[in-house]
Amino acid sequence: MNSDYTPLTTTKPLLSDLLTIESSASIFYSYARELELSKMFEDENSRLTVLVPTNKAVMALARKPHQGPASIDEGIEITQEQFDKQSRKNVERWVSAHIIPVLVPFLCDFDLHASVTYETLLDGKSVEFEVKGDGQTIINGDTRIKDIKEAGNGVIYLIDGTISVD
Repeated sequence: MNSDYTPLTTTKPLLSDLLTIESSASIFYSYARELELSKMFEDENSRLTVLVPTNKAVMALARKPHQGPASIDEGIEITQEQFDKQSRKNVERWVSAHIIPVLVPFLCDFDLHASVTYETLLDGKSVEFEVKGDGQTIINGDTRIKDIKEAGNGVIYLIDGTISVD
């Protein structure tokens, strides 16, 4: 028997592990788990930055993620199947807008008043990080980072707002 055997272990939990135990972000993760893209949270080879809105931020939305933008023709009736399909598409767009497919470094390393823009998984949607004079990092001008959690396959920024898909 080879005594040099060392089992492979992960020193940090995966994004999926952190999202499971982060009770203040359970609404976001319940939406994300419905989607195929949530498998990235379990992939040890992923390197993602996930902007996770608090439950309070999601509840404050006038229109919930599955509802999508307000329709001009609210009076049009659709089948349950069409409704479910549209709701799923809306959720996928919303969750994708909160995922950056690269690691965003801890922003305290940036210069004050510096801003950096990153593309999200939602086509055509980017987010801007800006370090303010007080050292606080702001996303898209008004959303604050409340907490940072490092995972073996990425980082979670717990935010006090949501990323608009518009």
